[in-house]
Amino acid sequence: MAKNYKRPESLVDVATHYCAGCGHGILHRIVAEVIDELGVREKTIAIAPVGCAVSAYDYWQFDCAEAAHGRALAVATAIKRVQPDKVVFTYQGDGDLAAIGTAETIHAANRGENLTVIFVNNAVYGMTGGQMAPTTLADQKTATTPAGRDVKKEGFPLKISEMLVLLDGVYSVERTSLSTPAGVLVTKKAIKGAFENQIQGKGFSIVEVLSMCPTYWDKSPADSARWIEEVLSQYFKLGKLK
Repeated sequence: MAKNYKRPESLVDVATHYCAGCGHGILHRIVAEVIDELGVREKTIAIAPVGCAVSAYDYWQFDCAEAAHGRALAVATAIKRVQPDKVVFTYQGDGDLAAIGTAETIHAANRGENLTVIFVNNAVYGMTGGQMAPTTLADQKTATTPAGRDVKKEGFPLKISEMLVLLDGVYSVERTSLSTPAGVLVTKKAIKGAFENQIQGKGFSIVEVLSMCPTYWDKSPADSARWIEEVLSQYFKLGKLK
C-alpha cells in the first residue's frame, strides 16, 4: 500500500512524551512541515521557554535555544538583531507569553521586531500542575481555582491577541485552533504565513493557537476538542485579527 504521508525532515524520529490528546505534538509537526516547505531549516532558530513548550527542542531538527520563563521574546530579539539573516521564532504557552512574559511580549511587539511568535493557548498552566493561567475562562476549574475562576477576585481572561492588534509595530495577528482537522489546516496556513512575513521583513507576526490539555481540563481527548469548539473558541474568537 502506497504511503500518502512522511515524517518531515525537520521533525526528529522519537516517541512523544506529551499527554494523550495534547496539541503540542500536532503543532510540532506543523512547524516542521512549514520549515521544510520554506527551505529554511539551516537558517532557523527556535526559542523555547520554561513550561510544556520547553521540550520542543527534543523534537525539532534545527537550532533551538532555551530561555528563562517569560523571556523568550527578549532572547529572540537579541538573536535576530545579531543575526538578522536567520529565521527566528518563539514557541510559547499562555502562562509564559501572557503572564510571566507579558512585558516582553508587548514591548517586542510594539518595537515591531521582525519575529514570528507561536502562542499556544490551552487556558491553563500545564507543566507546573494545572494552575489558573491568564487565559483561564470565568468559572473554569483549575488547581488554584477549584470552585472556578471568579472574575471579581482573579479578573477576566486576558485576550492578548486583541491587545496586540492595537500596537503599530505589529504586522499580523491570527487566532486558530487544533480542535478539528480543518482547524489544523488553517493553523498550518497561518503559521506558514507568519514565517513568510518574517522572511519578507514585514515585522512582528503572532499566531495564537487554541490547543487541547486533556490532563488538566480533566476531559478525554475527544471531549477536549469539543470543549474548544463549544466553549473556549466562543470567548477567544478564531480568525485573522490583523
